[in-house]
Amino acid sequence: MSQHTSGAVAQTSSAQKLPLLTLTAMVVGSMVGAGVFSLPRNFAQATGVLGALIAWTVAGAGMLMLAFVFQTLAVRKPELNAGVYAYAKAGFGEFPGFFSAFGYWASACVGNVSYWVLIKSTVGAAVPGFGEGDTLLAVAVSVVGVWAFHFMIVRGVKEAAAINKIVTIAKLVPLLLFVVILTVAFKADVFGANFWGGQQRSAGALFEQVKATMLVTVFVFLGVEGASVYSRYARRREDVGRATVLGFLSVLALFASVTILSYATLSKAELTGLRQPSVAGVLESVVGGWGAALISVGLIVSVLGAYLAWTLMAAEVLFVAARDDDMPAFLKRENRQGAPVTALVMTSVLVTAVLAITLFSDDAFTFTLKLCSSLSLVPYLLAAGYALKLTLTRDGYEREARARRKDLVVAALAVVYTAFLIFAAGLEFLLLSFVIYAPGTILFIITRRERGRRVFSPAELVLFVVAVVGAVIGVAGLASGLITI
Repeated sequence: MSQHTSGAVAQTSSAQKLPLLTLTAMVVGSMVGAGVFSLPRNFAQATGVLGALIAWTVAGAGMLMLAFVFQTLAVRKPELNAGVYAYAKAGFGEFPGFFSAFGYWASACVGNVSYWVLIKSTVGAAVPGFGEGDTLLAVAVSVVGVWAFHFMIVRGVKEAAAINKIVTIAKLVPLLLFVVILTVAFKADVFGANFWGGQQRSAGALFEQVKATMLVTVFVFLGVEGASVYSRYARRREDVGRATVLGFLSVLALFASVTILSYATLSKAELTGLRQPSVAGVLESVVGGWGAALISVGLIVSVLGAYLAWTLMAAEVLFVAARDDDMPAFLKRENRQGAPVTALVMTSVLVTAVLAITLFSDDAFTFTLKLCSSLSLVPYLLAAGYALKLTLTRDGYEREARARRKDLVVAALAVVYTAFLIFAAGLEFLLLSFVIYAPGTILFIITRRERGRRVFSPAELVLFVVAVVGAVIGVAGLASGLITI
């Protein structure tokens, strides 16, 4: 990081410092969003109780390794801010770092679109004009919401962070009530009938079931790096790692409980047929209409809070990348309240554009969920790879052999897990990711030209060509109908 950037970050940190509780609330607030309210139906479409238990074990262990990676990197590389982006650049160079920053930002924007889709689908249960959240009326209202939030956030990051902490507490109440009620109403016979999730009981069938849930688990866990992204606002550096792990473990317990208990309430076929948000339908089957109403209100509060947190994180990544001369200079601009106003404008513009695309999607929520997850995989893989590289090169571990061995195992498991996620996502969403990554390279070219530098090194040119070829194949697939949204 350049001296200019370090100074700017130091000034921002001294002006706005967040304690452990607020950082943890940001991690929880980032992860507990749209995803948790869609878990019963999404899991039932893929698997039964046994597959769900295995999936949460795999996802929980894998994401915990990633959480430990972010905790370790936050402590060992305190000079690196904005988490995911900074780690990719430090480990593998400027162009991979740019891809990580741009991909993470695009992932957050697409995820924000899924939030608006789910809100309008929830309202659509009472107002038919909103449909499944992808009608013209639903998109128009969502766009108004996007820019209303935009103007609230530009008033100041600190105020928005305080609002997020309050929202995080408020939205957890209906979810915790859901877990308590379903625990009391547990139906052992229904749970047993849902155990295998299908007629085939082979290891191969079970593997395919678990694989089919992986992008869903990625989506609900997005935000595990939340505290690292807000490194420059932390009151104490060690709080970044603590908030990451504490927030993760709390959310894992909640997600697994919501999923597994739903299998003890309705049959797999009934869960699969529920309207999203499926948590509302599950609770309604136990307590009646007021349960669906409670969940619907909780969802709207939850999703708006998550939208706030993710908009902040997206803009923060662009802003810090620009401060570090890895994005165009216009993204450095702050307003009087210290909000990265130009980065926020770009974020709101992309969210608006993707909202418009959902008008042409067969299943807008599922499409945005999977694309959001796919875009996040490259940044996660590069961050885990950087942690592994540090242990292999002994960078910072010269006199800590025991700590190096532990961190080596953790980083290696995180790399294996994220690589498996890319495999589980499948070729379709990898190509769609390239469709977004390749045009984004324009920002990298602008940045290099601003610095008077050569646009691509030979290795960077190879990576760029791979991205362009992938994008061309992706566009061809969309045009021919081989890839559908």
